[in-house]
Amino acid sequence: MTHDLDTQLVIRGSHSAKYDNLAQAFGVDDPEIIPMWVADMDFPAAPAIRAALQAEVDLGYCGYFGNAGAASQAVAAWYRSRHGWDDIDPGWVRYTHGVVSGYGDVIATFSEPGDSIVVFSPVYHAFYRQVRNMDREIVESRLEVQDGQFRMDLDALQSSLTGRERIVTFCTPHNPGGRLWAAEEIRALAEFCEANDLMLISDEIHMDLAFPDAKFVPTAVAAPGHIDRLVVLTAASKGFNIAGGETGLLVAPDPDVRARVDRVLADRESSPNRFGMAMLTAAFAQSGDWSEAARAYLAENFRAFARRVAAIPGVGVMEMESTYLAWVDFTALGMSDEELLERLLAVKVAPSPGTQFGTGGSGHMRFNLALPRPTLMSAIDRIERAFSDLQ
Repeated sequence: MTHDLDTQLVIRGSHSAKYDNLAQAFGVDDPEIIPMWVADMDFPAAPAIRAALQAEVDLGYCGYFGNAGAASQAVAAWYRSRHGWDDIDPGWVRYTHGVVSGYGDVIATFSEPGDSIVVFSPVYHAFYRQVRNMDREIVESRLEVQDGQFRMDLDALQSSLTGRERIVTFCTPHNPGGRLWAAEEIRALAEFCEANDLMLISDEIHMDLAFPDAKFVPTAVAAPGHIDRLVVLTAASKGFNIAGGETGLLVAPDPDVRARVDRVLADRESSPNRFGMAMLTAAFAQSGDWSEAARAYLAENFRAFARRVAAIPGVGVMEMESTYLAWVDFTALGMSDEELLERLLAVKVAPSPGTQFGTGGSGHMRFNLALPRPTLMSAIDRIERAFSDLQ
């Protein structure tokens, strides 16, 4: 089946956070702005997902959701067939109100107010917000850039530990930067957590966005000997563009870990969103061809973006193997973060400022490339124009 990803959907005015919250986020509300900030795609969802939603509408029943068996079977089958997690059990899967909510649930399970949570920065900004809102302390372990990609420095992290740390947060694939961590890097991190008695949260929400010929390795596959301290958070939301369903997955392979998480989840007294569950099940059970088409399209989008934006004097584009979130380095220009954003907004492009992603983010911008190619090429034209005085 072919999928049309070239046609721009009319999204503005549809209650889209990316389009309809521009004024709130940037102080401007120009209909000509190309939003490249919020991490969802300007692509229509897969036909099977839309059909599943239509079936729910046609049923006419909008009550509480129950019996997640089919969804959990689809999740496990997808992990086995696509990502090589052969021994995953559907009984290990739990559902949350999105991955960030699940992150809070795991923090509540394995730490107390005043404890410290490790993040590798720069990294997804919601981690910071969730940790601080729960009265925990953030410990940033600065990622190094080697050979054009991020690398963890576990020796530096080891020397900085205070004893108050309880959890390490691992973003794989990495946001921002699109890094697919090698199995040996993941094992080294798991061994670090074992040596320091730390829980490991593996945020795998971008798992289904590895470019063709690249391979995502689940943490449980890379480090099977350390699942007694592992909780995986993921979703179909990024890979299949169904974030509006607000349905996250929490996978806890170890029975003792799972029992502890279950006690916290029981206190929430919530059930999954029935429309989100319909979309999730259709994504994993029926939408593999759409996923393959989207990944190939995004890889070509990145190549087009990197060729031209990296040619701007003083601008660097981090090489990526996954996601649609390009990390662009403007530090050599010597401009402030405010000036960089001002230049981009002046040409009607709205990226995510790098400062949102913690230490290491200043002087950078994150650009969402999940756009129909004609729209993306227009955005690239504008970015070149924003810095044309340097060329």
